[in-house]
Amino acid sequence: MTNVHKDALFVLVKSLSKSEKRQFKLYVGRLGVNTDAKFLGLFNLLDKIKQYDEKLILASGIVKKAQLSNLKAHLYKQILVSLRLNPVNQNIRVQIREQLDFATILYQKGLYKQSLKILDKAKITAIENEEKNVAYEIVELEKIIETQYITRSIPDRANELAIQAKELSALNVITSKLSNLSLQLYGMMLKIGYVQSDKDFQKVKKYFEKHLPKYRIEELGFREKLWLYKAHLWYSFLIQDFLSCYKYASKWVDLFYEQKQMIYLNPVFFLKGNHYLLESLFYVRYASQFNETLKNLEEVVKKDDFPKNDNIGSLIFLYINANRLNLHFLEGNFEKGLYLVKIIEYGINKHKDRLDAHHIMLLYYKIACLYFGNGDNKNCILYLKKIINNKNLKMREDLMCFARVLSLVAHYEAGMDYHLELQLKSTYKFLLKMNDLHAVQKEMIKFLRNLGNIYPNELNAEFKKLHSQLKKYEDHPYERRAFLYLDIISWLESHLENKPVADIIREKAKKYTR
Repeated sequence: MTNVHKDALFVLVKSLSKSEKRQFKLYVGRLGVNTDAKFLGLFNLLDKIKQYDEKLILASGIVKKAQLSNLKAHLYKQILVSLRLNPVNQNIRVQIREQLDFATILYQKGLYKQSLKILDKAKITAIENEEKNVAYEIVELEKIIETQYITRSIPDRANELAIQAKELSALNVITSKLSNLSLQLYGMMLKIGYVQSDKDFQKVKKYFEKHLPKYRIEELGFREKLWLYKAHLWYSFLIQDFLSCYKYASKWVDLFYEQKQMIYLNPVFFLKGNHYLLESLFYVRYASQFNETLKNLEEVVKKDDFPKNDNIGSLIFLYINANRLNLHFLEGNFEKGLYLVKIIEYGINKHKDRLDAHHIMLLYYKIACLYFGNGDNKNCILYLKKIINNKNLKMREDLMCFARVLSLVAHYEAGMDYHLELQLKSTYKFLLKMNDLHAVQKEMIKFLRNLGNIYPNELNAEFKKLHSQLKKYEDHPYERRAFLYLDIISWLESHLENKPVADIIREKAKKYTR
């Protein structure tokens, strides 16, 4: 969860590893005149202090107030240049860009033949690695140079470059349209969650069909297919078609295993694809395949040649641990999953500057569910409060809604019903405000509200009544989303059968084992 109030330069300095700091000092010291440079003094000071303090910087005498802004900008740029030179960051994408820069310099010096030679090699590498945006830039520069460097083959060469430019441009247009569609659908998912009615379904369906570009699958390369599958995946999630989610997430992940070099060039997309595949498997309750997919992912990211940087480390932490929790939910092994709480708390603190509020709150909700399934309602409430009291959480309104409903149930289970009426009113008001009051929630709130009027000997009959009312919504296209967040059915069955909720879920898990 990035803190926008922190100084950008200070955050960058603190993000550097020991090796990156050492390399920066070697980079700065390559010329003797830099050893006493003001920006190096500022770097050393920022490296030492724990919090950004402008007064302390000015008091150090390194720089005057009027010069501080320029010095910080210069230091920021020098750190980025140093990082760019780091072998860790020298992937294919950066190398192609570097070759394009070299070719541009040679062109500006009038060394056309040398420039074209570099561009031709860079273009081949770009196309082989699905870097079609930069490949298009290379072709455009080749066209410019060819108009000034006349050869006997110019008619054929002009035709060849024109065809390449046209083909690359067409594929880039398709990619742009698909990535825009994917982004818009993802935004809908974060804002409103799943579709809530036929009206919502038709709206999303119409939007998807209108913005899905025409294509021929056999003409698409890795990159175009990736965005196509992503768009279909988000559409499937929105309409709660989880089998289709599984289908397109599988296609996404298979793309990487078919072209393994893409795993190392696009590790973020590889991680995300596996995460959504695991999420789909969780929703369709395919426990054995879920377990196998998670193990495969854990093995791949542990390999020495798997790319490593701060962003990738944060994503690995998030996806691996979120899905480890989901595996315990699938199998009903809540107690065995408790060891993850400390790991996740430590990881959130370590990666907080690179995790957004939504994903942190989602982890807290999963921990709350873990405690609820284990019968520890007080700790469940503790983690739900982190979500409910978060006034800055603007996304995933459905997460906020179900956190409040689970909090009500946990308070009841913990015997903390002295403020239940107040909480009921607050939750009801919140759900109305969010326009998210569905049948499952209505029945839950109605049941909890009437608890005060029910005699102990009537309680079991009321549980049975609520169970039969909610059971009919378990496979409802729009109401079933409630059970994705909170397994109310299993909770009710635990009361009816006088068993811990974990035992009920474990018994169900055996039926779903495939």
